[in-house]
Amino acid sequence: MLFRSNGDLRAAQSKQELKKLRAEGKVPCVLYGGKEQIHFSAPVLDFRNLVYTPDVHTVNVTVGGKTYSAIMKDIQFHPVTDQPEHVDFQRLVSGEKVRLQVPIHFEGDSPGLKRGGILNVVHHAVTVMCDADAIPDQFVADLSSKDFNDNVRWYDLKGTDGARLPSGQDPVIASIVPPAKQEAAPEAAAATAKAPAKKARS
Repeated sequence: MLFRSNGDLRAAQSKQELKKLRAEGKVPCVLYGGKEQIHFSAPVLDFRNLVYTPDVHTVNVTVGGKTYSAIMKDIQFHPVTDQPEHVDFQRLVSGEKVRLQVPIHFEGDSPGLKRGGILNVVHHAVTVMCDADAIPDQFVADLSSKDFNDNVRWYDLKGTDGARLPSGQDPVIASIVPPAKQEAAPEAAAATAKAPAKKARS
């Protein structure tokens, strides 16, 4: 999904100037990548649909009459109001690889979950390398065939074409854990079998 933000160029400012900028309803931003860093400010309302979502979104940032394709790399929030206070963007250059974190969406009716199992999520998102022209919003984990003790691994995910893990490994993303009573049942049965029988009273 694509978002657009119109920013105003600004020089690197003092703390007092940045405080005044925020009081005017603007967020100080920096666009990294390319030959130079671009300092700008954008209306705080521009970030409402960009920040409060788990998906990755490409942003068209227009500053000084030029439009740049970018992704949000880092954001700082006010500790009390929770409003964005500073945002870093990374410029996207066609043909270049970009490193970013992509969230994982779980779907499907798992037989194990239907029988009372628990979805143990190890990774809600994964860091990948992908082409700047083909950034996925999310990866999908299909649970429809997963029963007790089954794992979902990186290579099980959908939508990973063109993306790779920097580590080159195949980590466990999630697993279906049996309910506690089923895990405890064999142990209880074994304990009962080992316990000596009580003598009948005469």
